[in-house]
Amino acid sequence: MELKATSLGKHLAQHPYNRVRLLHAGVEVSGDKHEYLIPFNQLIQVRCKRGIVWGELEFELPDEKVVRLHGTEWQETQRFYHHLQHSWQQWSVEMSEICASVLQEQVDHIQHIEQQDKWFKLAELGKLQQQIRQAFSALPMPVVRLEEFELCRDNYHRCQQWLQQGRRKVEQRNLRWSERMLVTHQDFFQTIETSPLNESQRRAVVNGEDAVLVLAGAGSGKTSVLVARVGWLLLRQEAEPEQILMLAFGRKAAEEMNERIAQRLGSVAVQAKTFHALALQIIQQGSRKAPKISQLESDTHARRALLIKNWQQQCSDKKVQAKGWRQWLSEELEWEIPEGDFWHDTHLADRLGSRLERWVGLMRTHGGSQAEMIEQADEESRDLFTKRIRLMAPLLKAWKTALKDEGAVDFPGLIHQAVNILEKGRFITPWKHILVDEFQDISPQRAQLLAALRKQNKCTSLFAVGDDWQAIYRFSGAELSLTTAFAENFGEGTQCALDTSYRFNDRIGDVANTFVQQNPYQLKKALNSLSKGNKKSVVILPQEQLEALLDKLSGYALPDARILLLARYHHLKPEILQKAVTRWPKLNIEFMTIHASKGQQADYVIITGLCDGYDGFPAAARESILEAVLLPQPENFPEAEERRLLYVALTRARHQVWLMQDPANPSVFVEQLQDIGVPVQRKP
Repeated sequence: MELKATSLGKHLAQHPYNRVRLLHAGVEVSGDKHEYLIPFNQLIQVRCKRGIVWGELEFELPDEKVVRLHGTEWQETQRFYHHLQHSWQQWSVEMSEICASVLQEQVDHIQHIEQQDKWFKLAELGKLQQQIRQAFSALPMPVVRLEEFELCRDNYHRCQQWLQQGRRKVEQRNLRWSERMLVTHQDFFQTIETSPLNESQRRAVVNGEDAVLVLAGAGSGKTSVLVARVGWLLLRQEAEPEQILMLAFGRKAAEEMNERIAQRLGSVAVQAKTFHALALQIIQQGSRKAPKISQLESDTHARRALLIKNWQQQCSDKKVQAKGWRQWLSEELEWEIPEGDFWHDTHLADRLGSRLERWVGLMRTHGGSQAEMIEQADEESRDLFTKRIRLMAPLLKAWKTALKDEGAVDFPGLIHQAVNILEKGRFITPWKHILVDEFQDISPQRAQLLAALRKQNKCTSLFAVGDDWQAIYRFSGAELSLTTAFAENFGEGTQCALDTSYRFNDRIGDVANTFVQQNPYQLKKALNSLSKGNKKSVVILPQEQLEALLDKLSGYALPDARILLLARYHHLKPEILQKAVTRWPKLNIEFMTIHASKGQQADYVIITGLCDGYDGFPAAARESILEAVLLPQPENFPEAEERRLLYVALTRARHQVWLMQDPANPSVFVEQLQDIGVPVQRKP
């Protein structure tokens, strides 16, 4: 059947198409110079319109494309349109049955996912959505037409929901599954630790994403969650013990974790280890060699002696080098440098020793050549950085020579070697689940080791527990953005928070949380306390009132109550503590730096040194250009890490915190604490 424009209609319409022919399963629209074939499987809608004189047919196609035919006699247009509609609808009904079958197959798969007894991962959502799109592309008619057919409509809507609201559907589905698990395995969560896990802890434990970041605020039970996670994986038979890897940053933390696992899970073959111990294992198995760890890593005296000796030799042998070092120490670090052969000055050498250690450590951790390090500096600082690197080059060479002579490797070299072995495929990872404690302390080098492990086995999940509010180790290479931008660094996953602190009262919590979150770059989370405090749970006192405070404490503190006295630096230990044993024999007082107090807790905390200046708190910036280039970039917020350091200090206390200020030269933190309601008192 065919429809043509009239001679006059053709002449007046001046349109490229003037006739249409019905085919077996489509139409052919053509003109004197143009021809367009429209199969039924591309046709979305046909419209028949009446103009002032002639008829018009309009064919709607995908991608908002429309083909029109003008200038046809109206009666014939109607006749052709009805015949076309009948033929097209007959074809459509037949095709809708095929579509219904394809859609039902997709819905059956969705129902299987909704009913299966495991967490549905976001990575699996991507596969499901791709499968639905492929099914849609294989349908014999345009997807938008499925609405027209009752046998397709509901299943089409269900598939569309998973395409358009996939994340929400996954969250709803996993929420239902999690709630079922919490009920089914209630006994496990009640007994896995000495105290039952709370709901946020339980939900973190059952979360089955490939990359999970658990934000564990101070005192929120992160160790309980890690131990319970191991127990959960074993209970659900998601892994054998040897397929679970637990990582901690220090040997002591790893040992404590292993003790806790033994207590709560018995003699399971799951061992927490440090990143260095992991690297050692990879090298031993991947190269059939047992690397020896250099004694320099454990002997501070030998380490500094080696570097100082070579620094002195360098200055003594080359005047240019000596001049460069004088400029560096006097101009950049603003140190007082003696005249003449300054490198023989014992006090200066002792002072420089720790700096040389840190700088060589940064260069070893970077692992690249001098040129690669220099490339990392921006144009503004590159010339100066180049001069500093060249001054350090002989010391780095001496360090490498010492390692070679010893036949040993240092810690950064250990991790570099392990990553290299993994990338070459010489070690096959047995781990399906990697659990990391104190994740906020992760460095780019350690993150590289994790990435190499997961790259080798795509099914390896990462369960990271940490707290960006307690990230205080940038000076040793920790990079906060590895936590705050977790998904960008470790793949799509999820973030959850432990919402209850079992350590401090709500007043300490309110002050600490409000103070640390004034930095907009900190991740937002709720952290509630079980116990109640009062206005005096956190107070500011003059520093000269320390003795009076300890006198008062001695009147009511119980003999087993722990009192932590914290300062920014070791050398700020108050002299009054020298007589504490005899003056307050019943008080259990310990002094430590705030950095050392991380992970500790006490009944009462006294924070000293809240003053401005060189030894003040917040500490004045003391980085050289070497650290500015080789360390991770800090956040663009004043005193960001120092603010977190004060948060750590505040949250060590169960009952009460006193902040000792210098009223004549107060820290900027004092005013900020007052602004959020911390009272200032003249006496304790």
